[in-house]
Amino acid sequence: MRATLETLAIACLVGAVQAVLGVVGFATAFALSAPISVAPWTLVTGVYAHGSLGHLLANGIAVLLVGPLVERRTTRARFHAFVVVTGALAGVAQVTVGSLLGPSAAVLGLSGAAFALGGYLLAGNVVTATLFDRLRLSSRAQLALFGGLAVLLTVATAAPGVALVTHATGAFCGLLAGRVRLLER
Repeated sequence: MRATLETLAIACLVGAVQAVLGVVGFATAFALSAPISVAPWTLVTGVYAHGSLGHLLANGIAVLLVGPLVERRTTRARFHAFVVVTGALAGVAQVTVGSLLGPSAAVLGLSGAAFALGGYLLAGNVVTATLFDRLRLSSRAQLALFGGLAVLLTVATAAPGVALVTHATGAFCGLLAGRVRLLER
């Protein structure tokens, strides 16, 4: 569980820095928002920053549930890269879709990466691989299936104020990565 615990430790450290910066009025300095070119570091900090202690706890529990299972299949470096890349991609998707619909809210948290880790587990196991090999679905059919599954996972966990596009994007990225066994040693 080393990489999982390191991920959570980084999130806690960023949370502590956020709290200190909040005292001087810079609490949102780590949040990913449009336009991204104004604060490109938020692609990474937005993954680890959280809106509240409850937000951090909820995402931390999700990462604790799936992280160690993914971690067994990969290296620490790949695990950390996967968390950052999928979390950033999910955040960018949320900010981009949000800005198309009106003023976009800032996004923070590990939930996109947590959904990606969960998606990786769903699509990257022996049972799923065997099922897909037997069904012989086309690439388009697999993408459609993963899209539908990502939406279902998102709807099942939806709540007011939740970044739904982030969750769906994270799940979709994880499902794709799991299908091609991107993290396997």
